[in-house]
Amino acid sequence: MISINIKYTKLGLFKLALLLFVAIGSSCSKQEVFQDDPYKGGKEALGVRFSEADADPIAGSPGDEVTFKVRGVMKFKEKLEFLVNETKADIIQVTDSSITVKIPQNASTGGTTLLLEGQSFFGPKFTVQGKVSIDPGFKAVNGTNGVINDIVTTSSGGYILVGGFTNFENQAPSTPINRIVAIASDGAYKSSLFGSGSDGPIQNINRLSSGKYMISGSFSSFNKTPGTYGVTRLNSDGSLDSMSVELINPIPNKPDLSLDTVPTFNGGVVSSINAGNFFGGIAKSFVRADNTILLGNFDFYVKYFYPRSTKNAKIIDITRMSQIAQLKENGDLDSAYNFDPVKKQSYAGANGPIYGAYMQNDGKIVAVGSFSTFNGTTAKNIVRINVDGSMDPTFSSGTGADGPIFTINYNETTNRIMLSGSFRSYNGKVSSGVVMLNANGTVDESFKFGQLVGGAPNFAAQLNNGKVIISGDFNNYSGVVRQGFMILSQDGTLAPGCNNTGAFQGRIARMVQTTSTLGYPAILLVGDFTKFDNKRVGNIVRVEIKP
Repeated sequence: MISINIKYTKLGLFKLALLLFVAIGSSCSKQEVFQDDPYKGGKEALGVRFSEADADPIAGSPGDEVTFKVRGVMKFKEKLEFLVNETKADIIQVTDSSITVKIPQNASTGGTTLLLEGQSFFGPKFTVQGKVSIDPGFKAVNGTNGVINDIVTTSSGGYILVGGFTNFENQAPSTPINRIVAIASDGAYKSSLFGSGSDGPIQNINRLSSGKYMISGSFSSFNKTPGTYGVTRLNSDGSLDSMSVELINPIPNKPDLSLDTVPTFNGGVVSSINAGNFFGGIAKSFVRADNTILLGNFDFYVKYFYPRSTKNAKIIDITRMSQIAQLKENGDLDSAYNFDPVKKQSYAGANGPIYGAYMQNDGKIVAVGSFSTFNGTTAKNIVRINVDGSMDPTFSSGTGADGPIFTINYNETTNRIMLSGSFRSYNGKVSSGVVMLNANGTVDESFKFGQLVGGAPNFAAQLNNGKVIISGDFNNYSGVVRQGFMILSQDGTLAPGCNNTGAFQGRIARMVQTTSTLGYPAILLVGDFTKFDNKRVGNIVRVEIKP
């Protein structure tokens, strides 16, 4: 150890530097350390390098010839292999400063790569043109900072988004945006309608015939008004539908304790009760004939009993209700729905979590998840529920799925159901996590889903024209590079011209069919995703799909 005391002068600093140089130099001379050459055994440089110049042209369609500036390739022309986003392209011409290739039919937007003698040389990104692209006129560019779980169309043609986010288009913190926001049809932010929003994630939103909205999820207050327990009703202007109630006042000289403002919809569900703290969890909700049907992973129905309550200590009625409940317009529990009058509680429900559901026009509900029974009867991860909450045995699901089903989407135009999950077969028929059903639950065998590589699907939905939208964390479909997103024809093959987009990263939660800025067919996607076509997005994107 070297200890040096020195004054802070220019001469002193010079002496210090000199002393350190001598000390370090002498210490290094005591022992020489020889290490192996880290590059020993590496491949000899081939002198091949891409230019910084763009490809000519910078974008093109399958079948187009494109020239890339790359030097040093002429002498290797018989050994070259060229990839466009991992898809092999035919080489048309090679010079010492360029290489011309034909864009392959199944190519998609992404990086280019030159393979030579076991080495990879990475070139510029190339945009493959096709029928599918991000709509540049959609104004939601930054999107949200958290998942968007649901979307509903407003009477004016705009949208309301709900989820787990606290920001949209960088409007926060100047404007509070807590898990619910209104946007125009072009994606532009609309002034806040919802006050301070909810204190927890919102999973679903339903528009009522009156213009009001029902929201559900895992929250206990809205706009700082407590007592919502996972579900509540909003007015058409976004404010909480509330009322004033009379309470017991233990301190008569404080008249403000005699009244309280509470949600008009008095009822909700919770998944557990722990030391007076309530935690709810609703996966899906529907509205029918002024009633609200809740499905999820909750255990109890709760309701305030205001005549015996004070402002600071409210009495709560609790009824055991497992996974499924129907609430009346005022929030009361409907005891004619999924209710055992003898035990004064719900029937058993599913023996595992419910992940998704859709409601038919007749009020029956098809639910999916990770369960093997419903109300004690075998139901392999899918079940249809009657309008009274009982199991419908006429739904022809057979042996169901051999693994969890995560999403279900129904198209009224095609009358088809799309399922996605981690199952490998459905009713005994092989399927790699996606299957198309007829409305009665039988498999539509005209749709044959191919083999996925690199991951699993997490969303499947059919468009009105028959095409099918798929997302997931896969990177290959039936031998073709597809990075997390693809559009299939009605028979399950890749739709021609519709799979030119690059990498997608995340999960789609909901899809709305609409039109693009230029009037072409389009889909508005929301969910939990950060990349579409290799571009950064914020959980929302409008995608144009030309005919």
